[in-house]
Amino acid sequence: FLGRGDTTIYQESPEQIVNRVCREFGKARNIVVLNDEAHHCYRPKPRAEGEPGEKLTGEDKRESEERNEAAALWLTGLEAVQRKIGVQAVYDLSATPFYLRGSGYVEGTLFPWVVSDFALIDAIESGIVKVPRVPVADSSTSGELPTFRDLWVRIREGLPKRTRGAEGDVPLNLPRDLEAALLALYAHYEQSYREWEADPEGRTPPVFIVVCNNTAVSKMVFDWIAGRDTDAVHHDNTPVMTAGNLRVFSNSDGGRRLHRPNTILVDSAQLESDEGMSADFKKLAAGQIEEFKAEYRRRFPGRDAEGLKDADLMREVLNTVGKAGKLGENVKCVVSVSMLTEGWDCNTVTHILGVRAFGTQLLCEQVIGRGLRRMDFTVNADGHFEPEYAEVIGVPFRFLPCAAIPKERPPAKQTPPGRVAADPARLTDRPWLEITFPRVAQYRYQLPPQMLSAKFGPESRVILTTERITTEAEVAPIVGEDTRISLDELKTRRLQEVAFRIARLVIDKYALDGTGPAWLFPQVLDISRRWLAEQVVCKDDTFPQLLLLTSEAHQAAEKIHRAITDANPGERIVRAVLQDQEGPGTTAKVSFETRKKTWRTDPKKCHINFVPEDSGWESKFAQTLEGMPEVLAYVKNQSLGFRIPYTLEGVPGNYYPDFILKVDDGRGPADPLNVVVEISGRDLLDKQAKADTAAKLWVPAVNHERTFGRWAFLEVRDPYNAKADLREFVETHRNGRGCGTA
Repeated sequence: FLGRGDTTIYQESPEQIVNRVCREFGKARNIVVLNDEAHHCYRPKPRAEGEPGEKLTGEDKRESEERNEAAALWLTGLEAVQRKIGVQAVYDLSATPFYLRGSGYVEGTLFPWVVSDFALIDAIESGIVKVPRVPVADSSTSGELPTFRDLWVRIREGLPKRTRGAEGDVPLNLPRDLEAALLALYAHYEQSYREWEADPEGRTPPVFIVVCNNTAVSKMVFDWIAGRDTDAVHHDNTPVMTAGNLRVFSNSDGGRRLHRPNTILVDSAQLESDEGMSADFKKLAAGQIEEFKAEYRRRFPGRDAEGLKDADLMREVLNTVGKAGKLGENVKCVVSVSMLTEGWDCNTVTHILGVRAFGTQLLCEQVIGRGLRRMDFTVNADGHFEPEYAEVIGVPFRFLPCAAIPKERPPAKQTPPGRVAADPARLTDRPWLEITFPRVAQYRYQLPPQMLSAKFGPESRVILTTERITTEAEVAPIVGEDTRISLDELKTRRLQEVAFRIARLVIDKYALDGTGPAWLFPQVLDISRRWLAEQVVCKDDTFPQLLLLTSEAHQAAEKIHRAITDANPGERIVRAVLQDQEGPGTTAKVSFETRKKTWRTDPKKCHINFVPEDSGWESKFAQTLEGMPEVLAYVKNQSLGFRIPYTLEGVPGNYYPDFILKVDDGRGPADPLNVVVEISGRDLLDKQAKADTAAKLWVPAVNHERTFGRWAFLEVRDPYNAKADLREFVETHRNGRGCGTA
């Protein structure tokens, strides 16, 4: 009786659904169907046996599966109507009447039943929509497309992946190019906003929209733009809120939430679904939901705001953006997870930023289309509409789209997987082959009150160029006037503000339990001023205030911090904070399958049976190690779990060195020197940060604990000269001159 039983008895049959939906037609038969947004109504093409399918991965694959499922459901519904009451004709209406990616058909292929095609380009040229302006040139010298147009490929590695739990930490350190794009587009928006403020007509403000790829990214961007709640509270127990980085869009005033938010975070897919908003998203949007409920009470004092569903409330806010006298009238910025719904009819959008992949021109058109509804249809003296523009960044839109041509590739040959694993038998006579290591989570410093100094060298210098930072871009339409977006607003900031921010970040690097040593700030501020004067080189079209960009400020702080460290040896103690949930790592737990080429190791030198090859030099390096008597044991760091936490431009990351060795530096096998080895090539920024962290933080911190043996770090620039480098390094330690680095 209490079992699940047959739940199908509670489900409507297709005939019952048709009767319910078509009840108003009475006994009418053979109806006419108008299919709005008909590119979402199709049957995916079945794949013939042996026919290679379109290879999609990640979010592209997920979105394709969701589209195909929805399209098939829509078509199934029409077929049910046809069977029950008959369909005389179906008229498809769509701005993009062609097959989507992942449908089984060539992407961009027009539906064969299309009889009239009035494309977006036609609408733009005729003037019935706004004219999108996209970056056509910029100050950067890298990449085939302008940075602000081809934004995603430059920032994707620095963004959080997929969705995170609402309680998880979402970083606020935006990738450099994303922060620059936001600042540049916002500076242009402010011009439109000032014109709106001076408008006596009392229209709603212009709207800026950001379209992100997932919940974690949208939350990160939203918090950066509008501000976020902190753990601190006011005397009335309301949370203290940080100010947003874009003044007009900030949801905070004096550390308190605004009663009418300027910026909202939405997920259109959740708002339109039957299930409503997920619990995680409700937590992310809790602040704005609370404020809009309060606004609802003020507008409608007799209604029950608590009885209103959160999804219904936010749907009303989103649908009334740009509409005077409605809940959404004050909204100036919309940060959206994935796409805004195609029926969204706001006509005051003036600026669009894409923070997601755009694998198709259809997707580009759909995003740009959210900003193309005209505000005014009054004709001028010539009988034409005055041009209206929408500034678009981060959307690689082409004004002359073409269908994709599938590429035929021969099927890749599959290499049977092999198992790479620890061999317990090898420890029988040589227990020292097992290599253990500490799992370090972070570092802490113990600093006495002191006079600080800084030792600047070539590695302390920062050269600001437009190759690294795009400072301006020209945006142009297919027809109409060009315009320019830039970071010129940063030039108005005082250099004292730059020095102050960098000094604050340097102090944070000395933080212990979240509190930096405040007594050092005046000294660090003086050092920061000296660094700005001596070590910053500005090439064409750059200026020192670019160091206010978060990534650049963190890079400057890291360089100053290293310079202070180098000038004050022995004056500080760095401690390792270990991971609580796991004990020391060990080679004994290595076991995984790989299709990579492998090199069999010597049972007398390595606990693991094979070395997997990524680029060919690994086997050469392993062969070199096995021929050196001073090397007692070695292991390649793959699936070992050995990582070194570090930060680059304020973004935390994990560094995975190439090898760990045990070497005899004169103290015998009972007291070996553990050497972390990195095989490196070019002097890249991230490589320097990783090597400095390993040598100046991880090694001293672990050695200070005195429970994990002796450790050192060696950087080998040429794997084919590794023997000489390693022997010189060991000899340095043998003579007592080693400091744990090379």
